[in-house]
Amino acid sequence: MDPRLATPARTASWRALPPGIWALGFASMFMDISSELIHSLLPIFMVSVLGTSMVTVGLIEGIAEATAAISKVFSGTLSDYLGRRKPLVVLGYALAAFTKPVFPLAGSIGWVFAARFVDRIGKGIRGAPRDALIADLVPARLRGAAYGLRQGLDSLGALLGPLLAMLFMLWLNDLQAVMWIAVLPAFVAVGLLLAYVREPERASTAETAAPRLHLTDAKRLPLRFWLVVLLGALFTLARFSEAFLLLRAQDVGLSIGFVPLTMIVMNLFYAACSYPAGAAADRFGPLGLLLAGLGLLIVADLLLAFATGVSQVLLGAALWGLHMALTQGLLAKLVADTAPEDLRGTAFGLFNLVSGGALLLASLIAGALWSAFGPAVTFFAGAAFSAVAALGLLAYRLSNHHRE
Repeated sequence: MDPRLATPARTASWRALPPGIWALGFASMFMDISSELIHSLLPIFMVSVLGTSMVTVGLIEGIAEATAAISKVFSGTLSDYLGRRKPLVVLGYALAAFTKPVFPLAGSIGWVFAARFVDRIGKGIRGAPRDALIADLVPARLRGAAYGLRQGLDSLGALLGPLLAMLFMLWLNDLQAVMWIAVLPAFVAVGLLLAYVREPERASTAETAAPRLHLTDAKRLPLRFWLVVLLGALFTLARFSEAFLLLRAQDVGLSIGFVPLTMIVMNLFYAACSYPAGAAADRFGPLGLLLAGLGLLIVADLLLAFATGVSQVLLGAALWGLHMALTQGLLAKLVADTAPEDLRGTAFGLFNLVSGGALLLASLIAGALWSAFGPAVTFFAGAAFSAVAALGLLAYRLSNHHRE
């Protein structure tokens, strides 16, 4: 096992993190406020107003996220090749910001699909360079805390977005007006990046300046990295799109105006626990926390499968958020710890490509199962995939112990 995965950190304090990490975190927060103001109402809008089928919802959500994942491969590799990550991060956030006005202007499912597609391209462009830039900005002993902080602030935005959506819907009762409100925080995010993120200087040598856009470079990624990629795919198969949480809430009787409450509860726990989980991973290693996260997802899926009322769905959403806090930032730490420094962008791109493909498959399976058998079977399948992922994680952990 890589000693960096298990060696206790000396100090994993938020006070030790540089300003650039905070700027990246707050930019994520404002962009998520913008995105979730829109997306917390979007699945219900597609089904109830536009008459979209459950399979189409799964397809749109899956293609949107898979598009982001594919974009991450190219942007991550390009950031390695250029030796610069900030320009791609800013470009990705700016593209997403400029697509936000398309949502309130959309009059058909085609417009919604196009806006979601382009918005996810922006997410894909910024994702891998941003994750690699975090690893560039902090020492290895603080990576869990850095990824946890960014993820926590991102999740805080994902909490505030649905909360604002619910409040503005209750006040205005106008879907398009709420979507127009979402435009402002997206541009605040871009401004924060431009003003406060400073990229570390890299050594200007022939080796570091050499082009790295070669397929053979992938051979330099170690087996430990590819095991993390496989693990990430299993985790993603177990966790399909959160759109199905919103639809489950409506299914048990929650009114459309209060459906965003589901995402508020989920992201409250996600935001509150992401930084502590990352800091704990720096001290004790991430694998035990990842296993605990999968256990929480199994319980959440079973609760959602058997749910007959709103309180059960909200409890399932809370456990779902805890699962996310214990897994998402920690998987990013594992990628950073197992990839060579000059291939971090490529590594994050490949990781997200495989995870995006798994999310597309998981969302399609979830939509098909919901349409054919109902919501209970959909969440039973999620619990089954979670159990398989837990077995895979145990095997990965045992193999590391044997090598030690």
